[in-house]
Amino acid sequence: MLIPGLSGHEGRVRRHLKGLLHELGLEGRTDRVGNLIVTVEGTHDGPTVMLFGHMDQVGFFVRRIEPNGLLRLERLGGIPERVLAGTPVLLCVGEGRDVSGVIGSKSNHVLAEHEKYEVQRLADVFVDIGLSSADEVRAKGIDIGTPVVYEPAARQLGGTCMAGTSIDDRGACAVLVETLRELRDLPARPTTHFVFSVQEEFNVRGAFIAAQALKPDIAVQLDITIASDTPDLAHLGEAMLGCGPVVSMYNFHGRGTLNGVIPHPALTGLFARAAEQENIPVQKSAVVGLLTDGAYVQLAGEGVASIDIAYPARYAHSPNEVCDLRDLSNLTLLLLAALGSIDADFSLDRDDYIS
Repeated sequence: MLIPGLSGHEGRVRRHLKGLLHELGLEGRTDRVGNLIVTVEGTHDGPTVMLFGHMDQVGFFVRRIEPNGLLRLERLGGIPERVLAGTPVLLCVGEGRDVSGVIGSKSNHVLAEHEKYEVQRLADVFVDIGLSSADEVRAKGIDIGTPVVYEPAARQLGGTCMAGTSIDDRGACAVLVETLRELRDLPARPTTHFVFSVQEEFNVRGAFIAAQALKPDIAVQLDITIASDTPDLAHLGEAMLGCGPVVSMYNFHGRGTLNGVIPHPALTGLFARAAEQENIPVQKSAVVGLLTDGAYVQLAGEGVASIDIAYPARYAHSPNEVCDLRDLSNLTLLLLAALGSIDADFSLDRDDYIS
């Protein structure tokens, strides 16, 4: 969470993950677009699996440097404008050279009455880094196209919750690492490709490229889903923090990119059995408004049997997302139980799962 990684600029996150993999005795490979891929060979010739979550995060690019040193931004990903005023940001110039800034907020003392209830449009937003000229800004290494993210933060809330930036989808990255740590010890397992993908927030691009190369039979996407345990979202569903990972029974973007995932019945059954056998709490969701890498991965080759397995999170795409670490732990256990149940005879024939 403390490592910046805007879409298309995930290098620092990737290098950190490579270091963690090296400590496990594993060496990942990086493809041309930046996906980090690790393959664990299976013990049988059953279906192959691609297990993936994205490294990148939402944010901005610098689009203009004003003569007085203030910066204008262009959005990348689903940034809600209502969280911007007064938000600390980080301009990602390079490790050890990053520059902190803050998004300006008009002083309350001089707000017109109507302005108190208006959301500032992105076109009107500016970043203040405490310099007074464009020349000073450029001397810091900042230029058009410099990546900008929310100021990285991570803090514990209560006993088991975490709050901060990029929980979407660094929580999944953590789960992938822990699943890798344990999978090699399973006596029976399918060949599994672990993909830390790039550019998910930039129209879900990276994982699809990996799927085209790896040609998996099964794809399991790890990402957040919307927690419905706050008053404003109680109508949306039943997913709650701390009550277990969430099996997506249906998701659909519904805006712009008309895409989503209806899970393969073999996989919904697989995860239901794994949860019951291991006594792992699970939840379900059916949500319009979400889009994940899985929506495109399922289209690779002749089609990939796909499912989205999520962990609930609050305040998505804000500077302070919140998740519960118990859900990440249980998600890891669920993945291991499910992967260990995929044998050489595991069927992906839909007619074997007539409802």
